[in-house]
Amino acid sequence: FKELRKAVLRQEEIQSISREIIEDAKLRKDGFIEIERACSTIVQLGLFRIVITRPPFSDGWEITAVRPVRKLNLSDYKLSDKLMKRIGEQAEGVLVAGAPGMGKTTFAQALAEYYAFQNKIVKTVEAPRDLILPERITQYAISYGDAQEIHDILLLSRPDYTIFDEMRNTDDFKLFADLRLAGVGMVGVVHATSPVDAIQRFIGRVEMGVIPQVIDTVIFIKNGFINKVLALKMTVKVPSGMTEADLARPVVVVNDFETSKLEYEIYSYGEQTVVIPVQEGREKSGAHKLAETTILAEFQKYSRDAEVEVLSDNKCVVYVPESDIARIIGKQGVNITRIEEKLGISIDIKSLNEKYSIKGAAKEQREIPFEISYKKNQLLIELGMDMQNKDVDIHAGDEFILSAKAGKTGIIKIKKSNNIGRRLMEALNRKEKIRLIV
Repeated sequence: FKELRKAVLRQEEIQSISREIIEDAKLRKDGFIEIERACSTIVQLGLFRIVITRPPFSDGWEITAVRPVRKLNLSDYKLSDKLMKRIGEQAEGVLVAGAPGMGKTTFAQALAEYYAFQNKIVKTVEAPRDLILPERITQYAISYGDAQEIHDILLLSRPDYTIFDEMRNTDDFKLFADLRLAGVGMVGVVHATSPVDAIQRFIGRVEMGVIPQVIDTVIFIKNGFINKVLALKMTVKVPSGMTEADLARPVVVVNDFETSKLEYEIYSYGEQTVVIPVQEGREKSGAHKLAETTILAEFQKYSRDAEVEVLSDNKCVVYVPESDIARIIGKQGVNITRIEEKLGISIDIKSLNEKYSIKGAAKEQREIPFEISYKKNQLLIELGMDMQNKDVDIHAGDEFILSAKAGKTGIIKIKKSNNIGRRLMEALNRKEKIRLIV
């Protein structure tokens, strides 16, 4: 703030300034009295949004004037190609969220201009009308109409996109949802301290099942720039953390848009709708590690390449080579039933190929350089210090061999005498292509 004078304003002076602002708003083409109540008035005067309050609503007369700090174009936000494609071709239920003063309105303004310059018909619904937009974009004031009037006007004028700045009460959220379900592309601005909070503001106001149809993209603004983007879709699945197939239900999955990583799940639990954060790759409990060791020891009697993943206290998945599955299950499932009774846990048998094809599809892979050397009874794969403590998949030709973790020196050590070591030595002798993928 810049201090204009030391002396405190007297009430008469503030009242005089207030009257002057209101009179100017009535005379000027770029001035509007947006909201007028008994003890408060909101005026849009050029670039300035002015809030005037008076007793008894406030303990004294007050005038607050706010103006935009910066005007940005969409290109100034340096969006990824993936996000630009989403905004330009697919996103039609967008939430622009963020804390007060973080730049939500500035981004919404840039988005409106972007759509307008793409020859789209764009309208805005505002209270007050503080977006600074070209004349080709019509700005509606919801304070001079009601939800039904806005609804009728927008459906009859058929805009490609409507910017709703900003949604504050239940009627606003219901209007946004109704217009979106009617096929109008909507961009809504909401206050939220985190990206998922913007979605939670719709819960209870809109049926859970239609949330992904109303909102497909959440853009979270922090300190003037895009901090995170979430994408929503509906699926039927067993929620994360549950294991029994009969617990499957409709779930709204919320993914990080850029990485496609699952971040939240929204589903009905009893009479409540819950938003559950999903922590992928979290540390296993001591009990689960002990159970894995015991189960692995049992299945290594049948296959030395067996791998175990404990899902819960009463369920696990065992991955083995395709050729060993029939022998482990046994005739009519007799053998696997005996093992389940012995270990006291429900076991799914799956192919190792299935595990690593899923793993490979879930992330973007890249091949890395390496050098191979020999030391007594060990095969050393040297990756470099930048790969220390990193997980690496080793392939010989098209065959997956193993997943290994590089040590502190960036070296993977494999014994020549074990099955993996012998297979790698055989591949090297045959001059098969060895590939390391992260």
